[in-house]
Amino acid sequence: MSGDRPRLEGPQDEFLLISVAARHLGMHPQTLRKYERLGLVRPTRTLGSMRVYSRDELERLRVIKHLVDEAGINLAGVQRLLEVADVLRRIRPITSGGDWSRASVRRLAQELDRLSAMLGL
Repeated sequence: MSGDRPRLEGPQDEFLLISVAARHLGMHPQTLRKYERLGLVRPTRTLGSMRVYSRDELERLRVIKHLVDEAGINLAGVQRLLEVADVLRRIRPITSGGDWSRASVRRLAQELDRLSAMLGL
């Protein structure tokens, strides 16, 4: 999910309030709330229960926006793709570390089983 998609640039602060995050992404705050309700993002909450978004969450929102607006994928499809991407992120360190111990191989097999189940294979 990278390729020619531009990287997030701009906010240098650690966390952004929903209005600032939405403005930065060119999205409506209600869209960010909807994505949270669907479980696509999980912004941190302040003590006053205000949503704040980290750089990682902003990048995830940028990916969601790209998939919906440019790739034409519906939100159910986006949710499935993000789940697959999460599994791949967990697999990558296992395969790149060169640790082929039984525990690593078992963990890799579990992740591949999870991926297969997600894809209905």
